[in-house]
Amino acid sequence: MVDRNTGFKRDKVKYIRDKAKGRYRKGNKCEICGTVEELEFHHYFSLTPLLNKWLKDNNLTLETEEELLNVRDDFILQHHDELYDEVATLCKTHHLRLHAVYGKDPALSSAGKQKRWVTIQHEKYASKETK
Repeated sequence: MVDRNTGFKRDKVKYIRDKAKGRYRKGNKCEICGTVEELEFHHYFSLTPLLNKWLKDNNLTLETEEELLNVRDDFILQHHDELYDEVATLCKTHHLRLHAVYGKDPALSSAGKQKRWVTIQHEKYASKETK
């Protein structure tokens, strides 16, 4: 069912993920603790604010799924690094902790802070393991 308020069946970001996720390179262990259980893919540049900024910067207002599908490839091409390189593989526990600190859709300006947080958590975890 199409939402009458938005013209979309689901969140706009899901249309981007549908196309992009086949090329995601999820690691084989959590970058913090090394577990291989319940691994998740984390974008340091959260897709919702990234898409919203891109739409605003390009003066685009999307009213229908078809309009979004028509620009989806351009968005993915222009944000290749953010979609595929500026990412982390985290276990569910650490992914939830990261979002508890930075929010559901972290500000784009927090990407560097998120990376540092992952590094610090990894170092803390490694130091516990060596004791």
